[in-house]
Amino acid sequence: MTLPQSFSLPPFLASRPKPLFIDGKWQPALSGATFQTLNPATGQVLAEVAHGAAADIDLAVAAARRALEGPWRRFRPADRQNVMLRLADLVDQHFDELALLDTLDLGAPISRTRLGRTRAVALLRYYAGLATSTHGESIESSVLPAESLVYTRQEPVGVVGAINPWNGPIGMAIWKLCPVLASGCTLVLKPAEQTPLSTLRLAELTLEAGIPEGVVNVVTGMGDAGAALAAHPGVDKIAFTGSTEVGQKIVQASAGNLKRLSMELGGKSPNIVFADADLDITVPGAARAVFANSGQICSAGTRLFVQRPIYEEFVHRLAEHANGMRPGDPLDPDTLLGPLASQEQLDRVTHYIGIGREQGARTVAGGSRIASGEMANGYFMPPTVFVDVDDRMRIAREEIFGPVVAVLPFDTVEEAIVRGNDSEYGLGAGVWTRDLNTAHLVAHGLRTGTVWVNCYQVLDPAVPFGGYKMSGYGRESGNEHMREYLQTKAVMLNLG
Repeated sequence: MTLPQSFSLPPFLASRPKPLFIDGKWQPALSGATFQTLNPATGQVLAEVAHGAAADIDLAVAAARRALEGPWRRFRPADRQNVMLRLADLVDQHFDELALLDTLDLGAPISRTRLGRTRAVALLRYYAGLATSTHGESIESSVLPAESLVYTRQEPVGVVGAINPWNGPIGMAIWKLCPVLASGCTLVLKPAEQTPLSTLRLAELTLEAGIPEGVVNVVTGMGDAGAALAAHPGVDKIAFTGSTEVGQKIVQASAGNLKRLSMELGGKSPNIVFADADLDITVPGAARAVFANSGQICSAGTRLFVQRPIYEEFVHRLAEHANGMRPGDPLDPDTLLGPLASQEQLDRVTHYIGIGREQGARTVAGGSRIASGEMANGYFMPPTVFVDVDDRMRIAREEIFGPVVAVLPFDTVEEAIVRGNDSEYGLGAGVWTRDLNTAHLVAHGLRTGTVWVNCYQVLDPAVPFGGYKMSGYGRESGNEHMREYLQTKAVMLNLG
């Protein structure tokens, strides 16, 4: 695959290797080491990137601490709001470049990455508003004399370490950055080694927006850099998005200085279709719920429960729809499905498909990587639909993180709730029905952080998102997200 004439390589890719961004400056890793990031559509090297490690994390944390206690501390709420609004304008202005970097680095279709513009800009502008609307409260004391003054202050928690996954680079980076800037914290961000490029470009834009040096730092590297950040005594909070297994390690690493944690982890989300659902809407909706971004979304609706009276028809229509979603060149604007992000992820998905077949499940769509033609060198897996699935099978219980869905029949509302909750995860869920009572009953019964009704994967900057159970704790978006980055100080003045 070659770059179409309508695209040119972003100028940001011209310099090699891509250095670390610390204290407002570009610098190589102290070790001088680099690593390669690959284009998953071709398997070819896209860029050389600085291989940061623990010593580089030390430098970044020190820079973040200096900024926190220096110029950034003197920014008033309206000042933070203004630089965030300038950053929103810059992200809007440069989003085609950011989207192209993500398409090249992740393999997500350009049609999908460009759609992220609206959300990215909306997040920055929403949190810019929160920068000036956060406040404490006055309290009438029952202990001090009546003329005394008691009040609370909301203060930034401090230096934040953020560790991001590879499945939505620019969107995740902005989601982590927004509450940091709005609250007055500072940031050391470690992007996934598979997709670091758009995050580095975003860091460059923060300086152009007028955000002081050291407020935003980006250290690229492998898992050891993330581990050093999680354990660092100079970090006050960790915000992590990724697997449950890594999240558990971060909890252990954070114990040294009792860091505050917020973590959005894995999922095995139930998507429940009732017999009265409008199939013309529900079939493509359920397909998008699991196949979007090639299934590489934590909240993907990978357990698809379909009420028995419509089960056979639904499976037939879903298989037809899936077969029509052929992967293609992610730089083609008509492509809806790109490659998986890496050889490692392709191997993982292929392994789980083999497990499903070994345990007795049957594929009615997909099931084998594309190994011929222009896509042979990329990591392409078509949408895969499994039937004859039992709730105990591994493909119905474990997170695959690929374009694979297990379709299971059910009979009653109560059964759907019980089986939907029969998972260690609780991140997202979907309900498709025309009956308002059914919608409310199921939404209230499911133990999951978000329930979408007659839609899926809809995210709003004002609406909190996060998980129950092994899907993590803490929330992103909305006022609840801001509270994760603030701490409350009580002030009691005896004026008697």
